[in-house]
Amino acid sequence: MRILSGLQPTGRLHLGNYFGMMQPSLQLQYEGEAYYFIADYHSLTSIQDAKALRENVRNLAIDFLACGLDPEKAVFFRQSDMPEHTELAWILSTVTPMPMLENCHSYKDKVANGFTPNHGLFAYPVLMAADILIYDSDRVPVGKDQKQHLEVTRDIATKINLAYGEGTLKVPEALIQEDTAVVAGLDGRKMSKSYDNTIGLFEDEKVLLKKVKRIVTDATPVEAPKPTEDSSILKLYKLVATNEEYDALVEDFKKGGRGYGDYKKQLFQKIWDFFAEARERRAQIVAQPGYVDDVLQAGATKARVVARRTLDRVRHAVGLG
Repeated sequence: MRILSGLQPTGRLHLGNYFGMMQPSLQLQYEGEAYYFIADYHSLTSIQDAKALRENVRNLAIDFLACGLDPEKAVFFRQSDMPEHTELAWILSTVTPMPMLENCHSYKDKVANGFTPNHGLFAYPVLMAADILIYDSDRVPVGKDQKQHLEVTRDIATKINLAYGEGTLKVPEALIQEDTAVVAGLDGRKMSKSYDNTIGLFEDEKVLLKKVKRIVTDATPVEAPKPTEDSSILKLYKLVATNEEYDALVEDFKKGGRGYGDYKKQLFQKIWDFFAEARERRAQIVAQPGYVDDVLQAGATKARVVARRTLDRVRHAVGLG
């Protein structure tokens, strides 16, 4: 079973990225033939700073490796090292109906919020379909709120097969991640760079403590029991603590006698300890000049074998070459 997953290099990773996408995706490298890519072509729709993009790509690669991606088990590469993606995207675009793209949630949301869309944003689902289909992917991990993305891919692949013959493209299945974590941000909303409410994955110790102290809480007095429902402190603590530790903190909330400042310090320590091994691996990776480039190049070499085979099959089917 071949599994494909990608992440855009839009900035430094935060806890929402890790628990929402990275952690469940990394587990898949032990369950099938995993392909992970850095979607830098896609990021061009929002980043027009070459230096920033290169830094984002490198940091994302380092973070992925530090958090447990094993290049011996998974194929890890940079999207822009694979021109096959964009060639297949053009072929797919010739059968993709305009209304299908106009009805995509991401495009409609941007327009509704006053964003002036560029062609890249409008055609984003077609390139995403190419990302998936170029590797004859069997399964694509998606959260419940991302099902439409894969439905578009399946529709496009089906249209190609109807036009040029069954089997021209493999139609992938969704691997729905029902238990994907929605991580609470500093203000209680979903953690997102858009809300400026994130906790970075590899913050400096002092910066991490300062951010945790910013978590919004209510005005419950120190001596009184603290409400446990919708507590951002408890939601974040549950992600980095054992079940027993989490249950103990819930009981502590109910008893009262401690202030939120104490609980925030306890949460800070748990987050700091949870990522201790990853921080150590990250430091080792940074200390090895050329390692990340070597990993990405080796991954691209492996990926190209599969991508080229698929593209050659499609080119022949549609009459190119």
